[in-house]
Parts: sequence; C-alpha cells; structure tokens
Amino acid sequence: MSTAHNRGAHDAAKASTGRLAVAWALVGVPLAYGVYETLTRVTALFG
Repeated sequence: MSTAHNRGAHDAAKASTGRLAVAWALVGVPLAYGVYETLTRVTALFG
C-alpha cells in the first residue's frame, strides 16, 4: 500500500511539474517578447 501511495504521489508530482512548465511558458514567452519590444522602442525613442 505504501508503494502504491508513493507511486501515485510521484506521478501527481510529475504531472504537476509538467503543467507548471507549460504555464510558465505560456506566460513567460509573451512577457519576454513584450519586454524586448518595449526596450527596442525605448532605444529608438531616446537613442
């Protein structure tokens, strides 16, 4: 019983890690693009 419980917890942690990575990618990629565009335009404005 303990082994099955640990396997289930390990599988849940693995799935949670995958979802967390996808969520960060969905948020991080547009955020990084926005920061890049902002810095590019600020450079053009003040440069």
